[in-house]
Amino acid sequence: MQVLITGGAGFIGSHVVRLFSSSYPSYHIYNLDALTYAGNLENLRDIEGKANCTFIKGDITNESFIDNLFSNHDFDAVIHLAAESHVDRSINDPTSFAKTNVLGTINLLNAFRAYGEEKLKDKIFYHISTDEVYGTLGEEGLFKENTPYQPNSPYSASKASSDHFVRAYGETYGIQYIVSNCSNNYGPNQFPEKLIPLFINNIINKKPLPVYGDGNYTRDWLFVKDHAMAIDLVLHKGKTGETYNIGGWNEWKNIDLVRLLCRKMDMKLGRNQGESEQLITHVKDRPGHDLRYAIDASKINEDLGWKPTVTFEEGLDETIDWYLNNAQWLQNVISKAYLTYYEKQYS
Repeated sequence: MQVLITGGAGFIGSHVVRLFSSSYPSYHIYNLDALTYAGNLENLRDIEGKANCTFIKGDITNESFIDNLFSNHDFDAVIHLAAESHVDRSINDPTSFAKTNVLGTINLLNAFRAYGEEKLKDKIFYHISTDEVYGTLGEEGLFKENTPYQPNSPYSASKASSDHFVRAYGETYGIQYIVSNCSNNYGPNQFPEKLIPLFINNIINKKPLPVYGDGNYTRDWLFVKDHAMAIDLVLHKGKTGETYNIGGWNEWKNIDLVRLLCRKMDMKLGRNQGESEQLITHVKDRPGHDLRYAIDASKINEDLGWKPTVTFEEGLDETIDWYLNNAQWLQNVISKAYLTYYEKQYS
């Protein structure tokens, strides 16, 4: 198989590229990434030089580039992960999110359908989305695959739109597609503007831990390696035209998660218990903040046999240890030195 993975130098994408290139030596993996702030080839240093993995620098918003890419490669599958994904950034710049998440997806779909009716029967377009498209939950209930969409941020609205375009291209043009919606991912290599790596870095440097509002916002946390394994299963065994919700069955209120993180960091850093909790600072809530996300992952479990393989505490320990053992990676990201890595490697 010739597999195109978009956003393959990002957080989730790099774990998917690593898994596929290692698990399927007969496949050729094409890793397409624009290397913006969250795309970092240092995430994949350990598999550099693998014969079945090719990196391509490019932007999905560049229509002619995408058309040429698909003209030159007969991809059997596309795993579409490339996206702007940070809610705060979307509030400040919604247009960029519409451009990348909506128009970028349309460019890929147009290039994909250009293969023609006969070839499309044997190809799959797998679109990875988010639980945020469903909006917010109260204290009860779970997001199911048939939960109506009700996005509340520019980010989730852009992802909801891209989901709808994928389904529309399936119905209109006969594209074989699958969509999956995942809960909050965490793990190694995550860009440190997201909650867990941001707070790990701030605790290391004894900087304030900014918690929105009262901190009682609830999220379902999914270890990134478990998500990558779910993506593997969905691509190979999932039913086309279906949606699969992927979640960790692992709900935490933000304030409780931050306190757990503080306790673990104090222990690992040899600090007095309670020292890092003193860094917690409640800040003004962000607009349109969803109260609770929680995914019902029964379908993917029953149909494909997937379930999380690690507990949250095991995954959090592995995540913390990774950041503590990769201080240079973290420093390169914060200082933006990682941006020079591509030039050094590929010039």
